[in-house]
Amino acid sequence: MKTLLPIFFGLVLPGLAGELTFETKLEEVEVPLDGRRVTADFKFENKSDEDVAIAKYNATCSCMTVQVKGGKLSYAPGESGVIRGVFDMGNFSGTVDKAVQIWLDGDPEDAPSVTLTTRIHIPVLVDVEPKTLRWDVGGEMTSQTITVTMMHDEPIKVTSVSCQNPNFKIKQKTVEEGKKYELEVTPTDTSSQSIGLISIETDCPIKRHATQRAYTIVRKPG
Repeated sequence: MKTLLPIFFGLVLPGLAGELTFETKLEEVEVPLDGRRVTADFKFENKSDEDVAIAKYNATCSCMTVQVKGGKLSYAPGESGVIRGVFDMGNFSGTVDKAVQIWLDGDPEDAPSVTLTTRIHIPVLVDVEPKTLRWDVGGEMTSQTITVTMMHDEPIKVTSVSCQNPNFKIKQKTVEEGKKYELEVTPTDTSSQSIGLISIETDCPIKRHATQRAYTIVRKPG
């Protein structure tokens, strides 16, 4: 989400005039198993002796929205505020960093004064490795293996596996029921470039963890 809010309160040059002082520029958040959204608040204060105006703010990912508390964009000396980032986790898992960039009045377009990072620790219940398999155009049609490991305390079973591209054939092997599976993937043609999306369906009771994805690519070498 990108918000452009030009404010004309005079020239503000970081390091030469006023700037905003943040309590922290890195917020770490632990997500519960069934969590779907994460909120991170970044508190700041104008500790300078100049008025400071926020000209623009931008989340670097469409999965995150940004808000300035009360919509207030100009801060006199001693005033404080909060910038909030809201992250929609979708199918993300593991540790994910998401950034918010803040431009103050007078900042160059390519040089925001502040970058705020939300480090989100998302539980991994179904681990898929590797997430991408690659073959070279004109290369051998060798089989490669994806390992699916259940990280939950309770068993999770793979219920179905499919690829939307028929060029990739999949053979499923159960290593340990409810705990570990292997997917042997073999292309039937490597004469040209192609991609495929593998959907791995499980019986995980937590919906956002139930479906996992992996990718197949036949690409030009080099």
